[in-house]
Amino acid sequence: MNPVDLSLYALLDPERANGRALAAIARLIAPACTLVQLRDKHGDTRRMIAEAREIRAALSGVPLVINDRVDVALAAGTEGVHIGQDDMDAADARRLLGPKAIIGLSLKTVEEAKAAPIAQLDYCAIGGVFLTQSKDNPQPVGLDGFKKILDALRRRAPQMPVTAIAGIDASNAAPVIAAGADGVAVISALSMAADPAQAARALRSIIDGALKERRAR
Repeated sequence: MNPVDLSLYALLDPERANGRALAAIARLIAPACTLVQLRDKHGDTRRMIAEAREIRAALSGVPLVINDRVDVALAAGTEGVHIGQDDMDAADARRLLGPKAIIGLSLKTVEEAKAAPIAQLDYCAIGGVFLTQSKDNPQPVGLDGFKKILDALRRRAPQMPVTAIAGIDASNAAPVIAAGADGVAVISALSMAADPAQAARALRSIIDGALKERRAR
């Protein structure tokens, strides 16, 4: 397992960019973020590779993973991929990307947590936790559901880093951390903000404070 800091995990999506270039958003939020994902469900391959390279350059060392597309990650030289339950098998992604690549997996149910190929993974993302406009999420699991999925995963992989995703912002990030998340994954809370840099700093402060409080208990 490669070390990965999930404290503030930003997802960049051209459909939730508020008219900004994704590389421009990346440059603004990079100082507060610990991991960034490019998620483009409808982009053509050549454009995605070029955009990934631009984002990676703007991040100044913050790791970048690509949603779903192992080929784009390989071509753009990013740090890894995030895969869903219907995407490439984690073992195949690991074989293609190598042992140093970051590979994350989405979990939506207890059953998926029990079946996750933990030996191939560096982190898991549990959700959707709350309602969100950035992705179809008709039945969020809520904090109670998040805890159940997390517990099922922790029984198998006590040290696996876990982020929570969907509908998370400054108003609810602290309870998510208190529920056991190692960080939060966000889209609109940063990319749609009037000032993404300030929003990232404020959210990171909340996250760091909540993590400190939980570790002190």
